[in-house]
Amino acid sequence: MLTARRAGSSVRPVTTSATDLETRVRAYMDACTSGDAAAVASHLTTDAVHYFPPDMYDGPWRGAVPIGEKWAEKVRTGRSAWTVDAIAVDAARRVAVCEWTHFKQAAGVLLRGTEWYEFDGEGLIAEIRAYYASPQDTALARLELGGFDYAGRGYPEAPRAAVGG
Repeated sequence: MLTARRAGSSVRPVTTSATDLETRVRAYMDACTSGDAAAVASHLTTDAVHYFPPDMYDGPWRGAVPIGEKWAEKVRTGRSAWTVDAIAVDAARRVAVCEWTHFKQAAGVLLRGTEWYEFDGEGLIAEIRAYYASPQDTALARLELGGFDYAGRGYPEAPRAAVGG
């Protein structure tokens, strides 16, 4: 079973099976809905990063404590709640994808999307990349996550040349 790091305690290795990683994502989403900032932070590495589409929530958010505080604020002010609708996990790569629904109850908005999760060796969430189901903004030439270093991580900047062309 996965456990969060605690201040002043030694870090002990934990298993990171597919079940463990799925459990972590579900527990993180439940913590977000609870509005408990410390509970949210307990599922994240201290230097975790949460990326969003441009101009969403003044992202990216950096650090377990700030991420927890920001989601707790969304629950307090917007009556936000989340459901986990589907999860796919690759335990060998320590990644997961979660399809979710975000209920922004105060605004009467239902937002659907997915998040890509990367975990550290202890099974804590180190990075979250949020993608929203919404129309393409035709005013933008690049539709990417704000603050995410695509080129630095080796993502393509142009299509591959056609084979045999």
